[in-house]
Amino acid sequence: MELLSLDLIGWLYALLCGAAMFIGAWLILAVHLRGDRAALAARVVEDTILFGIWTLGLAGGIGVLLERAWSRPVLELFCWAFTVLLLLNAWTRWRTASPPRFGFSVSLVLFVVPVIAFTGATILTLRSETALRVLAG
Repeated sequence: MELLSLDLIGWLYALLCGAAMFIGAWLILAVHLRGDRAALAARVVEDTILFGIWTLGLAGGIGVLLERAWSRPVLELFCWAFTVLLLLNAWTRWRTASPPRFGFSVSLVLFVVPVIAFTGATILTLRSETALRVLAG
């Protein structure tokens, strides 16, 4: 059962991950030009890991567009990693928010649920018979 079009998956992940990498590089460059090297040094590991995860998404999206077999596990790994990071980030933000948290909780749910639904639909589509046939090599 194919939930999403493989072309849609390829284009969305390639464009969104590419845009996220561009924005991240732009922010790092802005902090560097501002002269706050201590802030950059404190976040070098986290930024490198995020860059690697976004690279997985970009490579997986491009691989789906080029119909490469390696794109399925790469993009699925990105979806799982992104989902875990999203949930951890949401949990951390919720815990640090000051009470009452109801309005903040609603906004978190309205953002997190659709993103997880899309990454889940991507994973199910990548495991479908159609994807296995098209991305066979």
